[in-house]
Amino acid sequence: MAVSSDSMLQKVFAKSPTFDSNKKVLGKSVGISGGVISCNERKLKSEDKIAVKASAEAGLKGLKSYEVNLDLGFDVVAQRELREKGFLGIRKTKLVCTIGPACCSLEDLERLAMGGMNVARLNMCHNTREWHRDVIRKIKKLNEEKGFFVSVMIDTEGSLIHVVDHGAPSSIKAEEGSVWVFTAKKFEGSRPFTVQANYEGFSEGIMVGDELVIDGGMAKFEVVERMGNDLRCKCTDPGLFLPRAKLSFWRDGKLSYHGLPTLSIKDWADVDFGVSEGVDFIALSFVNDANSVKNLKNYLSAKSSKSIRVLAKIETLESLQKLEEIVEASDGIMVARGDLGVEVPLEQIPTVQEDLTRLCRQLNKPVIIASQLLESMVECPTPTRAEVADVSEAVRQYADALMLSGESAIGLHGQKALSVLQMVSSRMELWSHEENRQSALHNSQLGDTLSDCIAEEICNCAVQMANNLGVDAIFVYTKHGEMASLLSRNRPYPPIFAFTSDRNARMALNLQWGVIPLLVDLSDDMDANISKTIDLIRTKGMIKEGDAVLLVSDLTPTHATSTTFQSIQVKTIV
Repeated sequence: MAVSSDSMLQKVFAKSPTFDSNKKVLGKSVGISGGVISCNERKLKSEDKIAVKASAEAGLKGLKSYEVNLDLGFDVVAQRELREKGFLGIRKTKLVCTIGPACCSLEDLERLAMGGMNVARLNMCHNTREWHRDVIRKIKKLNEEKGFFVSVMIDTEGSLIHVVDHGAPSSIKAEEGSVWVFTAKKFEGSRPFTVQANYEGFSEGIMVGDELVIDGGMAKFEVVERMGNDLRCKCTDPGLFLPRAKLSFWRDGKLSYHGLPTLSIKDWADVDFGVSEGVDFIALSFVNDANSVKNLKNYLSAKSSKSIRVLAKIETLESLQKLEEIVEASDGIMVARGDLGVEVPLEQIPTVQEDLTRLCRQLNKPVIIASQLLESMVECPTPTRAEVADVSEAVRQYADALMLSGESAIGLHGQKALSVLQMVSSRMELWSHEENRQSALHNSQLGDTLSDCIAEEICNCAVQMANNLGVDAIFVYTKHGEMASLLSRNRPYPPIFAFTSDRNARMALNLQWGVIPLLVDLSDDMDANISKTIDLIRTKGMIKEGDAVLLVSDLTPTHATSTTFQSIQVKTIV
């Protein structure tokens, strides 16, 4: 690959003291001679009919005049961050908030959006579909009228055993030694010391002496008697019953397996609801193999004209045993540490999280770290220092996103919890930059075809160049978002502005680390695209003279369908 430039490029290099002309890019020597960067790569055979145009140019002079579209799809929060903190101060870790009774009003949703919420998560375990529909439409209203850019995710309930009624409208405490009856019988009202389960076969195979665990350890019981399909259980470890608490049974230190399907009849109805409401992501609960993910993706392809991304929730021991195939089949992963902690020893959760985060980055799939990030803030206005350290570690591991659950859905301090995530992630990202931690990241090759391998190499080299040159931002012009995703995988220092004309790609990129997606009409003329988008950004007051921008493109002209045009350019704003 050869990257050509004019003499202005040398000024860009001179501006960046971190650039070392003797460094290697992807194990290949890179040198500068007469304003030309060269990187030895394998030769391309002419019969492959693939042309790679890679050029670096500096000195953006005489930009053509274009009619500026003031409706450029730029999130108002990203605009504010850019003006206040500059390019390198923009937060790169994405934030997901679970929406519940504590934050479902239009005003509360607007405050969350202004606080940095990138994705709104709706847990289909709770509330009615009418309630969820109302929330989705409020979010879309905010996006359309207030200039936000919040994606919508629904989370399937999954075929799990949980409490339907425990005799109280809110949480109740099970005292040590108290005896409770667990039943699947339906009854009106409530009965003292009686818990109604949602699944008729919940007690199948359960024996006297088995342990019943509530919500991963909130409380524990011992089964002391079977009464037909009902169970009498004695509380051995006191704790709280929360609404719709999850039940799991253990014997000899191992989880009792009920063999329930990944998607229940209700889940399929919830999926149809998500399709009809135009959600952007569906998080699939209790995934145990890749087939359940593939089946749902095939169903969505046939059912919806919109590209809805499927995220697999890793929360069972069986999913860990088939982890790589699940990650490869999915469009992203959610590490559901709460339920996962029921099946995996507590001391193993940190290493499982780190290994999963690394695997997702290697396979270029976004990963969300979820469950109990700031659990104390459900009731307290400030987090524990241990929780802050936990959040910091997730950011240090370069997770794509952090998720609030009960903290925002039912908590008293949802806005403050979100601000804690925002502050901690921004500070840890700055620390990683100061420590040059990105230089220690290594990626394996993903592509099978020559064209895919070229795209990877270009994105790897582009990030190396961006970091070494100290450019202010990376602009990527992408049809379906793949090139933006490959850039994000390398965790560059500068933010990635992804320009696409595909609305589905724009919403999906909202979950990718460091990517600020923008919807804009793109043409076959790359020079026109570049001039147009820089004019638009400059009109917003977010780019100024002297800023250096690295540009990457995977757009293919319609008249050259057999050829892949991919480019790297560096421009300074004049």
